[in-house]
Amino acid sequence: MNAALFTAPGGPEVIKVQRVPVPEPGPGEVLIRVAAAGLNRADVLQRQGHYNPPEGATQIPGLEVSGTIAARGRGVSEEFWPDGVEVCALLSGGGYAEFVAVSSAQVLHVPEGVSLEAAASLPEVACTVVSNLSHTVQTHPGQWVLVHGGSGGIGSFALQYLRELGAHTIATGSGEEKLGWARAHGAQHTIDYRTEDFVQRVKEITAGAGADVILDVVGAKYLAANVDALAVGGRIVTIGFSGGTRGELDLRALMNKQGGIFSVALRSRPEEEKAAIIASVGQRIWPLVEAGRIRTDVDRVFGLHQADQAHAFFDSGEHRGKVLLRV
Repeated sequence: MNAALFTAPGGPEVIKVQRVPVPEPGPGEVLIRVAAAGLNRADVLQRQGHYNPPEGATQIPGLEVSGTIAARGRGVSEEFWPDGVEVCALLSGGGYAEFVAVSSAQVLHVPEGVSLEAAASLPEVACTVVSNLSHTVQTHPGQWVLVHGGSGGIGSFALQYLRELGAHTIATGSGEEKLGWARAHGAQHTIDYRTEDFVQRVKEITAGAGADVILDVVGAKYLAANVDALAVGGRIVTIGFSGGTRGELDLRALMNKQGGIFSVALRSRPEEEKAAIIASVGQRIWPLVEAGRIRTDVDRVFGLHQADQAHAFFDSGEHRGKVLLRV
């Protein structure tokens, strides 16, 4: 089969399509004939040499796919996962290929009303949002939630999910176009971080209380400011490090807020935890997707042999919504 691989750490030019063996589905696994794969920031970090796959996982990148069932390993029900049924899956790797083997517990049927190709945009973002906002920090209706990067793929999905949870939402971004995108996806208030002090604005919006939850994709650069913007008993969950991985924090400030900081990677979680997250996504997210209450926006689709161009476009930061590889 064809697969796109990173031949060395570097830019998009290190991506090459090569011939590799078709994987064999092991016990409890299914083999998916891939229709499309989603690009994610984790793929870029892996390409740059900063995010290696978990031990035992394939070196082929790609953390989410859509496609059809092609075969089953021992113990997998043919009645539930028959040949040709349309599915999407959360992966530890292997999505940039014509076939991928994955635990059947990490697979969901494609939601009604979503095309097979577009379904590749769902697993990673849905699992990231649900696992962090509902499982890790347990967001509740009526709470104030600050979402950094509200126009990004994670941010815009999180804003829609938070709207359905009944939370009050604030999003940061740069420029009116991005802020407008965030508002269109559920942000009740927006802050342009280039021209406004987001800590001050959060306190103004919340009548001095601060944010109960902060979903952060920036990391070290915002560490102290995020704590300042917290409400008493608030929680910060960090899922990205675009602003660096090392920061300095006055622990007294965190203690005074009686707050907590969480950071949990999805890719390296044990299989049973991923299975639980997938099950939660099927229960919480799929009905909302099928009802048109939550959507992902696909900006551009490239072919597998254009994976280098897809990464270059992703790196440019010009995309609004997901970038996919058609396989």
